[in-house]
Amino acid sequence: MRAQPECFPCFLRQALQAAKFSSLSEDIQKRILREVMEKLLKEDWNKTPPELAHIAHAVVRKYARGDPYAKVKKESNDLALSMYPELKKIVEKSDDPLRTAVRIAIAGNIIDFGALDSFDVKKTLDDVLKRRFRYDDFEKFKKDLERGKRILYFADNAGEIVFDKLLIETIREMKDYQITLVVKEGPIINDATLEDAKYTGIDKIVDEIRFIGNGEVGIERNSPEVGQWIKEHDVIISKGQGNCEGLSEFRGIFYLLMIKCPVIARYLNGNVGDIILLYR
Repeated sequence: MRAQPECFPCFLRQALQAAKFSSLSEDIQKRILREVMEKLLKEDWNKTPPELAHIAHAVVRKYARGDPYAKVKKESNDLALSMYPELKKIVEKSDDPLRTAVRIAIAGNIIDFGALDSFDVKKTLDDVLKRRFRYDDFEKFKKDLERGKRILYFADNAGEIVFDKLLIETIREMKDYQITLVVKEGPIINDATLEDAKYTGIDKIVDEIRFIGNGEVGIERNSPEVGQWIKEHDVIISKGQGNCEGLSEFRGIFYLLMIKCPVIARYLNGNVGDIILLYR
């Protein structure tokens, strides 16, 4: 998926948000926006949105001298962890634990500072547990899990990975799997990193953790190496909009997400707010 015209104002919005999270002065905020625009003007725009977003956030990190989202990521992890025991009970009491865990994992995708400035996790969870899917490839998802052995799980955001943890635990109850979790090698927006995986305990329920980059360290999602990972696994799970954008050239992936912007809505032929379990 290539960047669309609407993506570029969003890159600037994200850069400004990150600068404000870092409590940088208005003069520095203006300097950041100017530098982001200058760099984007020199770039090939025929790239995925995540590749171009990496450029914007690298500029902010240079001035912030750290992760602008560190505080909100911890808050998101703590909120999700506080909800985990009750969510675990909901899954255990469900007539269809796997489907319920899928819904909860998708609800967690609302924790997204890349697409949104604010959100209500608990309200979203209540809504998603009752809402109809825009695309519902659950039966294929279940059958592929029954047949497969090796799972590759692309995580998305901090906080959200607690909801992913619940889904992975539910999947593990089906049979013995070899599960590989993919997180970011370095910080960008509120995307989950190894630090978040360890903080939330999801690292203890997977067999391996691999990394994709943030534009400064690591490999891109659309790299040949990631393509090889996909070939080596039986079931590929992609969480969130960024992974949907970055992995779009590959096939055989289950996309679990909530549509939060008009670009993704158009790409998936859906509407903002739709919940998605799509195999393509």
